[in-house]
Amino acid sequence: MALLDVQDLLVSFDTPDGTVHAVNGMTLSLEAGESLAIVGESGSGKTQLAFAILGLLAKNGRSTGSVRFDGREILNLPEPELNKVRANEIAMIFQDPMTSLNPYMRVGDQMAEVLMLHHGASKTKALAESAQMLDAVRIPDAKARLRMYPHEFSGGMRQRIMAAIALLCRPKLLIADEPTTALDVTVQNQIMELIADIQRDFGTALILITHDLAIVAGSCARTLVMYGGQVMEMGATDDVFEAPSHPYTLGLLNAVPRLDIPQEALQSIPGDPPDLTRLSPGCPFSPRCALAHDPCGQTMPVLTGFGEGRFRACHSDREAVV
Repeated sequence: MALLDVQDLLVSFDTPDGTVHAVNGMTLSLEAGESLAIVGESGSGKTQLAFAILGLLAKNGRSTGSVRFDGREILNLPEPELNKVRANEIAMIFQDPMTSLNPYMRVGDQMAEVLMLHHGASKTKALAESAQMLDAVRIPDAKARLRMYPHEFSGGMRQRIMAAIALLCRPKLLIADEPTTALDVTVQNQIMELIADIQRDFGTALILITHDLAIVAGSCARTLVMYGGQVMEMGATDDVFEAPSHPYTLGLLNAVPRLDIPQEALQSIPGDPPDLTRLSPGCPFSPRCALAHDPCGQTMPVLTGFGEGRFRACHSDREAVV
């Protein structure tokens, strides 16, 4: 039985401009201890997928379908029931630690609050465990750092604090939403090494949400490529990177700067991301796809398996993509 099983998930938002269809029939599964990268451009629905799983959608959002965690349906659970799942079983590292951490509270108080709320720990015990977790995520002089405020830490250190908070209750699944955004390359590598260590030391399953393919290759066993709220391609990371089977995946990979081949200019995918209030019935990538033909704009291709553990949603032959 999969640790996480998402079936036909739909997420939409009512706005003054119409209904935004952020996630459209998403299906995925994740085994205990496994790592999955969800990649795609900004606006492809990656974060809203995570928010739907955790019940964190905005008030104008709604979700249908099925999200089973450890065999239990958790989609749209009442808030008191969801609070038992959050932090205890599924935790999330949010994209911007500066806005996720309370600037008016000391770091130690914010961390202790998690253990006091979810485990009923005393303040003294919660602070002691918080110091141990800060040490586990390689923040030096951890006990003294508990008395500091978020603004007294660098961006990389704040991201480590977010990781420590997420791990306090020893969750089975960690969702990391763009954990390296706005960090320099050296700190990005440190954060990704930290996440790898967390997986190894705590046996935690990982969903890494990112638009940066460069950090995916060495960090996740499987990759899911998302566009317009739908799965375009999914498979083992090495296979997806070495032989992409969808034109969108190929476009993303071609847009990554290369040092091993001469490049006069960076390549980009022509056109604009889809308007999620006016999605066509066909493939959402078809207006930007060089291989688009008659069925593409009218019929959404079915996610079809091929090879070992690989899936693609495309009307074009795989041989035409490479």
